[in-house]
Amino acid sequence: MTIKTSHATKISPILLTQEHTVATEAPVTEEHELTYQTEAQLEAAFIQTLQSQAYDYLPIRKADDLKANLRTQLEKLNNYTLTNTEWERFYNTVVANPTATHTDKTQIIQHEPTQICLLDDGTVKNFKLIDRRNIHNNSLQIINQYATSGGATSNRYDVTILVNGLPMVHLELKRRGVEIQEAFNQISRYQRDSFWADSGLYDYIQIFVISNGTRTKYYSNTVRYKHVDAQRTQRRRQASADSFEFTSWWATVDNKRISDLTAFAKTFFARHTLLNIITRYCVFTVDKDLMVMRPYQIVATERILRKILIATNYKKQGTIDAGGYIWHTTGSGKTLTSFKTAQLAKDLDTVHKVLFVVDRKDLDYQTMKEYDAFQRGAANSNTSTKVLTQQLENPHAEIIITTIQKLDHFIKQNPGHPIYSEPVVLIFDECHRSQFGDMHKAITRNFKKYFMFGFTGTPIFDANARSNGDIKLRTTQDAFGEKLHTYTIVDAIQDKNVLPFRVEYNNTVKLADSVQDADVYGIKAEEALRSPERIKPIVRYILDHYDQKTKRNETYTLKERRVSGFNSILATASIDAAKVYYNTFKTEQELRKETDGLEPLKVAVIFSAAPHSEEASDFLAEESLDTYDLDANSFAFLEDAITDYNELFGTNWDLSKGGFEKYYKDVSKKMKKRELDLLIVVNMFLTGFDSKTINTLWVDKNMQSHGLLQAFSRTNRILNSVKTYGNIVCFRNLETETDEALALFGNKEARATVLLKPYTEYLENYRAKLDQLTQDFSLARLSIGELGEQAQKDFVRLFGEILKLRNILSAFDEFESDDTLAPRDAQDYQSHYLDIYRDMREPSEHERADITEDLIFEIELIKQVSVGVDHILMLVDKYRQGQGTDEKVRAEITRAVDSSPTLHNKKDLIVDFLDKVSLEKDDVRGEWRKHIEEQSSAELEKIIEEEKLKPELTREFIEDSFASGQIPIHGERVGKLLQTTGSRFSTQRNGESRSQRKKRLIIRLQKFQNRFFDLIS
Repeated sequence: MTIKTSHATKISPILLTQEHTVATEAPVTEEHELTYQTEAQLEAAFIQTLQSQAYDYLPIRKADDLKANLRTQLEKLNNYTLTNTEWERFYNTVVANPTATHTDKTQIIQHEPTQICLLDDGTVKNFKLIDRRNIHNNSLQIINQYATSGGATSNRYDVTILVNGLPMVHLELKRRGVEIQEAFNQISRYQRDSFWADSGLYDYIQIFVISNGTRTKYYSNTVRYKHVDAQRTQRRRQASADSFEFTSWWATVDNKRISDLTAFAKTFFARHTLLNIITRYCVFTVDKDLMVMRPYQIVATERILRKILIATNYKKQGTIDAGGYIWHTTGSGKTLTSFKTAQLAKDLDTVHKVLFVVDRKDLDYQTMKEYDAFQRGAANSNTSTKVLTQQLENPHAEIIITTIQKLDHFIKQNPGHPIYSEPVVLIFDECHRSQFGDMHKAITRNFKKYFMFGFTGTPIFDANARSNGDIKLRTTQDAFGEKLHTYTIVDAIQDKNVLPFRVEYNNTVKLADSVQDADVYGIKAEEALRSPERIKPIVRYILDHYDQKTKRNETYTLKERRVSGFNSILATASIDAAKVYYNTFKTEQELRKETDGLEPLKVAVIFSAAPHSEEASDFLAEESLDTYDLDANSFAFLEDAITDYNELFGTNWDLSKGGFEKYYKDVSKKMKKRELDLLIVVNMFLTGFDSKTINTLWVDKNMQSHGLLQAFSRTNRILNSVKTYGNIVCFRNLETETDEALALFGNKEARATVLLKPYTEYLENYRAKLDQLTQDFSLARLSIGELGEQAQKDFVRLFGEILKLRNILSAFDEFESDDTLAPRDAQDYQSHYLDIYRDMREPSEHERADITEDLIFEIELIKQVSVGVDHILMLVDKYRQGQGTDEKVRAEITRAVDSSPTLHNKKDLIVDFLDKVSLEKDDVRGEWRKHIEEQSSAELEKIIEEEKLKPELTREFIEDSFASGQIPIHGERVGKLLQTTGSRFSTQRNGESRSQRKKRLIIRLQKFQNRFFDLIS
C-alpha cells in the first residue's frame, strides 16, 4: 500500500509544550462509518491521523533506504556529519552490531542512549541515538509495508514509527471484527522469522501496538519476546509478562478506556505522549524486562511530581497541601509506580531526598528486592537506625527505603537533625496502617519542608474509620491530604490487570443456636469454631479438594522449573486456631499416607504475638517479627513447627533473635517459588505479600471492609491463561461483608464485575457449546478429515470456547458429576484440534498461506491437562508387567500422544521405544534415557551430514541451545556452522544462497530443539 503525501499536506507543530502525558478525556471520533473498511483503509486512515500530528511519512520499503534515513536522522540529532567510513564503522559496530540481541538494544535506548563514535582521525565523539532529556529534539517518522527478505521467511509489516530513524514503535493491524490477539500472534511470528534480519534494526522496537480499529492495546518488547521464547522452547506459562494477558489498554486520566484506533492515535501517539512513554515511563529491569507503565500509573506519578512543584512554588512545604494520596487497588503495580515516582522526584532540583516508608520488616525486605529488580542500587535499604542516620547524611543516598519503626526511632534519637530543614519527599506504602497516627505527628513536628504522599489499595474513609485514635487523623485524607488519583478494583478487573474472585461458602459444622446468638458471640463462639470436631472436617475438605482448587495435577514452568499447579493460604482467626489446624493437617496427612499412600501436602504455619480481636475487624492486626511476647505454649508450638519445616526443606531456622525474621523470609521465598503447598496464618501474609502462584485463600476468620479485600487480593495476581480467577473458599458466612467491601472500594455494581458469575450460568453455556459441537462436528465427521477452511476455523473457535469454560468450571465441586463430555471424547477432540493447529502453525521449509490470522488456539489450556512423558512411561511399565494387552496399551498410548501438544513430534520415539523395551529389566526410565540419547545423537549427526555443518561447532551450539532453552538465531552464530565460506549473498551449491541455507537450517534446528529439549534437559 502506498500513502500519498506531499510537502503541501505536511503539518508542523506550532508549539511544543510539556503537557500531561495522559489525556484528560478521549477525543471525539468522527461520525460512525457504515461502509465496510478494509485493513488497508484502516491503515491509511491511521497514517493520515499521525501526519496531522506532525509525523513525517516516508515511502521506505527496503533495508538500504532504512539505513540511509537512519544516518540522516542521527546526524541531524547530533548536529554532526560523519564521513562514509565513520558512519559504516559506527553502524556496524554499534547500531547494527551483529552480536547484539534485542535486550542489548533495549539497554542502549533505555540506559545508554549516548554511544561512542570513533572518528577517522582517531578521536571519539559522543553520539546520541535518542535524546531522553529534551524529547522534542527527536524526530518522528512513519513507514508502512516495510518488507524483509533476510529472515527465515519474507514478511511485510504494517506501520512502524521511527524515532531518529530507528524503529521503536510498531503497529500491527487486523480488519474490524477480527480478534486483536491475532495481531499479537502475527508479531510473534515476525519475531521468530524476521525481526532479527536486515541488520536487526527492528530489534530496537520498544513498544508494540495491536488494533482492529475498535480495540487497540499496547505492550513492551519483553511481552512479545518472552511469548515467542515460550513457544519456541515449549515453556508456555512462565510467571512473567509472557503472553497476551499482559497487554495493556490506554485510557484517560479517569480510567476511561481509549480503544478506538483514531482516538488512540490522537492520544497515545501524540508526540509528547509517545516520547514521554519511551524516555520517562519505561523501566528496563536488571532481569532484562522492559516494563511500560500503564496510564493510571503515569497519571499518579505526574500528579505527585506536579504537587511537589506547586507546593514548592507556593511555599507550602511542611503542610498537608504538600501531599496527597494515591488510591490504586491491590495488585495494580503500586511498587512500580512508587519506584518511578521516587526516581523522577529525586531528580527535581527542589528535592533533597526521597524516603519510601513501609511499616514492617518483611515489607522493607520485599520492597527493597522489588526496587533492586527495577534498577540495581537505585535505592538503599537499612538494617538499623544507625544505618538510616548514615544514609540520611550521605549526599549520594538519594532514595532510601526504611520502616515506620526505624524512622520513628531516628526522630526520637536525633532532635534538631539538619535533615529536618531539607526538602524531603516521604512516600508511604499502604498508608492506612494503624501505627501511622503517631508517626504522622512525629514527622509533622520535626520535618519542616516535607512532601508526604501515601499509596493504598484500600483507603480509610469515614465509613470504615476506627472509632478510637486521634480524631484529626481518622481517615487517609486527614493524614495525607487530597486524593490525587483513583484506580479501583473494578477498573483493574475490567482492564484485566488483576483477576476476579470466585467466592464459595462451605458450611462445615452448624453451630448451636445458643452459640450463634449475638449476645454470647465472641469467646464462646470462637472456642466452638476452633474445636477439633469442627476443624477436622474442614481439613478433610481441604485435603479432598486441594488438587481441584489449585490445579495441582497440572504443570507449568515457573522461572525455569516445572511446578504443579498453584498454592494457597489458610487464614485462621487466632493463634490457638492456627495451632489446631496445623496439628490436624499433620495427623490427617500421616493417616492418609499410611492407609492410601498419598503424598502429603507441604504445610507450614507462621504467626507472632500481636494485639488483635477474634471478632470481625476492618484492620488485620499487625504482627511483628518479634516472637518473645508469645505465651510459653505458643512459643514452644512454633519452635516445633519450625523444626518440622527444617526437616522438610533441609533448613536450620529457629526462634533466636533475628531467627524468626529469617524463617519469615524463607517462607516468603518458598511461597513465591511454589515450593510450599499451604501456609497457615493468622494475619501475616494477608497484606503486603504478592505471589503470582497463589490462587486459593481458605478463610476461617471474620473479616470485613479493607481487611477482607486485602486478604482476598492475595489470590488475584495474573500469572497465565490457566489462572483465570482467585479462589476464595469461606468456612464462615462472609457474603454480606464481601458485598459491603466491594461497594466501598469499587461501586454499588462492583459485585457483577469483581465476582464470577454463578456456576449454573457457566454450566448452561458449556452444555450449549457441547450440543453445538456434537451436532456440527461429530467425532465421526472429524475423523474423515474433510473439513474445509471455514469449517476448520469454526471448529477451532468453538472448541476453544469449550476449553475456556472447562478451565473455569473445573474448580467447582459439582462439575465432575455434571460434565457430560466423556474423558475419551475430550482426548479425541483435542487430537483433532491439535492436528489443525500443527497443520496451520508449525514452521515449514516452504512458503505457504497462513489462514490462521483470525484464529486463536487455546494450546495453554490443553497443555495443562495433557499427559507428559511420565504418564507414557507409566503405561509402558504397565505393558511390560503384563497388565494389559499389547493392542490395548498401544491404543491408550496413541490416544494420549495424539491429544498432547508436547508429545506429537515425539510419537515415533515413543513407538520405537515400546517396540524394543525389555520385558525383563525393571529400569524403564533408564532404558528411556538411553533410547533418547541414542536417537538425538543420530538425528543430530544426520543434520550435520546433510547440511554440511562443522561437527564440533554444531554439537557445542546444540549444547548451549539446550542449556539456554532456545536456538540463538540472532547474529551470525548459525551462519558460522556452515562449512562453505564466502559472502552471505553469494550463490552456493544447487543455486542456493548462503542466506537460504541459513533460513532452512534455523527451521531444522528449531524442530530438533522442540523434539528433544524437554526429554534431554
